[in-house]
Amino acid sequence: MNSDWNRRVVPGLLVALLVATRPVRAHVDYVTEGDDDGPTVVEFLTTVLSDPLHLALLGGGGVGVVVATAGWLRYGDHLRDVTVIRRTLRSYQPYLGWLLRLATGLPLMGAGFGGYFFSPVVTVEVRLVQITLAFLLLFGFATRLAAAAGLVTYLVGLATHFPTLLLASEYVAGFLGILVVGPGQPSADLLLRRLVLTDGTIMSRFRDTPTVPDLLSRAGVEKSVAPLFIRIFLGFNFAYLGVTEKWLDPGRALQVVEKYDLTAVLPVAPEMWVFGAGLGELVVGLCILTGTFTRSAAGAGFLILTTTLFGLPDDPVLAHVTLFGLTSALLITGSGPVALDRSVIPVLRTRFGRSPPDDPEVTTPAD
Repeated sequence: MNSDWNRRVVPGLLVALLVATRPVRAHVDYVTEGDDDGPTVVEFLTTVLSDPLHLALLGGGGVGVVVATAGWLRYGDHLRDVTVIRRTLRSYQPYLGWLLRLATGLPLMGAGFGGYFFSPVVTVEVRLVQITLAFLLLFGFATRLAAAAGLVTYLVGLATHFPTLLLASEYVAGFLGILVVGPGQPSADLLLRRLVLTDGTIMSRFRDTPTVPDLLSRAGVEKSVAPLFIRIFLGFNFAYLGVTEKWLDPGRALQVVEKYDLTAVLPVAPEMWVFGAGLGELVVGLCILTGTFTRSAAGAGFLILTTTLFGLPDDPVLAHVTLFGLTSALLITGSGPVALDRSVIPVLRTRFGRSPPDDPEVTTPAD
């Protein structure tokens, strides 16, 4: 894939994030009702940032992150436990396609039977299309074609339901990941492919027929770019949710804090709860998007999703399945190409006095 094009992707998505960021309601609509008379964005931010205690908490949290990052750069990559974890995660590569298919197909099937279009707040009736695509993805049959069709379907819907469907942009990551990685194993496509490649079978007479992987390879798209596609749209999704649902719609977010008595869990002002939640999602999103400590950021994202799952019982679990699957995929793959993990982070490791270890992203699972 053209390296100049790659270098434009992440900055372009950052610009798109800034352009598209405006108040939208999706996930908060799952657990709140009606309009709100909450504070404006300016009032909300003023309340948070004018309180010395809030500033102290934010400053202390920032210092803690810097210290933890410095410690990780100095010692983290040289712990034997970390090495074993990374090698074990890389050994799951053969099942990456299956993971992406499940993470995308299951919520798509749920959307079809539930009568909504990707997001539960978009009630467009395309039940048959979504169920058919979901079945093909889950069965692993014509997998890449189904993913391409799903991507087109989503983009058509986005054009008519913008910006609401941006909150379901994780589907783009899922579809693109499947297109690049393929069905993986187990899958019907892999079974058919083995029949084609085995001498003496009826299917072997189709051996010379060009396949989708052949066409992608000729276009310069290799499997190694799959983490990049996943990172861009998953990171965008986390950052976008943090900004739009928390910071730009504080009234509805404050309703969530009140409804579930979240201040009893962490005794800070409701405004600080909302600001901190948005900040956490924004930081995790930007780290994933730029490929900065990718596995750690994906793990943090998984933890955020898990906390939401158990902390907000009214939030539909199915709406988060794709996010769970994509964060899990990045735990397996790491950053992939065009990432700060491959450029800036090794330099920082060296400056902290430890020679960087071998690049864990390119070591084969069999090592």
